[in-house]
Amino acid sequence: DKEVELAQAAAAAAIAGESTAVVSSSPDNAKQPTAAAPKKKRRSIWFGAMMGAVVACWVFSGNYVFTGLFSLMTVLGQLEYYRMVINTGVYPARRISVVGACSMFWTALFCPQHHQIVLPLFGLWAMIWFLTMKRTATTIPEIATTFTGMFYLGYVPSFWVRIRLLGAGREPTRLAPLLGPILNLLHIKAENLLPAAIYPKTIHLPITTGAIFIFWTWLCLAFNDVFAYFVGKNMGRIKLGQISPAAGATSPNKTVEGVLGGCAVSAALGMLGAWVQKWPYWALTGMVHGTLLGLIGLIGDLTASMIKRDAGIKDFGDLIPEHGGILDRVDGFIWTAPYSWFVCHTVIPALKNAVR
Repeated sequence: DKEVELAQAAAAAAIAGESTAVVSSSPDNAKQPTAAAPKKKRRSIWFGAMMGAVVACWVFSGNYVFTGLFSLMTVLGQLEYYRMVINTGVYPARRISVVGACSMFWTALFCPQHHQIVLPLFGLWAMIWFLTMKRTATTIPEIATTFTGMFYLGYVPSFWVRIRLLGAGREPTRLAPLLGPILNLLHIKAENLLPAAIYPKTIHLPITTGAIFIFWTWLCLAFNDVFAYFVGKNMGRIKLGQISPAAGATSPNKTVEGVLGGCAVSAALGMLGAWVQKWPYWALTGMVHGTLLGLIGLIGDLTASMIKRDAGIKDFGDLIPEHGGILDRVDGFIWTAPYSWFVCHTVIPALKNAVR
């Protein structure tokens, strides 16, 4: 009897399985729509414009405010970076790296002649900590990520502070007759309305040659990023990976048309900025400067993408709405800092001396 009951149960189960398979394979069920994937938020033009206005005020806010906000951004960026590193199972000397990176910014402000010695000193401190404070032998990834944090997120972008100091006795730009009265009026209003504790004398009209250079350089980089995105999205046909397989593997969505579109806009803004700043041969120097900014900014973007892809993440964080973390927003501005300092400190003055 038990054998008969078992046989009947097996037959019933087989019939049920066949009917289930028929129902699931029927045309009506095949046509049922699947749940749509959530769409990524599109970039807000208004939010980007607001960020641009804030950054412009930051650039012209004075050396102390400029360096202080840069240090804050460095701390936040390093926290994003080291959170990502720790999630991969690597434990670097992150506190030493954060302190070292901030020290590079303030040394660039108060003692620029000793700026280059800060990185080796904090590298030495990190190695002493690895050798004396850890219970186990330090690994290569721990050392590498520590030095990467100090160099990539500290030493390299700290050149923006050195640029900000250049040209205290600046030459008036072509926009000075238009903007001069407006700035003087704002200066008087702020001095009368705000107490001295909020509006100290140290930030009264702190516009240097370096600040103007930073403004136009960052404008080129920002519009390079925006137009590279939109041109690549709407007109992109040739993937960057067809020219550079490594770059394509790092960022598969980037296109040659996007790169060219971004560089073209950056070159145009570079020429406008060169004309405003009275550079020699402004059409040529501005075009070359803007194009190089676009290409070096692309390298910065790909560097960040390479790090994120290896760590298996999409964004470094979510601090900035629609843009990700701090590092997701400023990746194109990192490698351009030493190049920009060289242009503002050496190239442009040499050209001006040559044409006199």
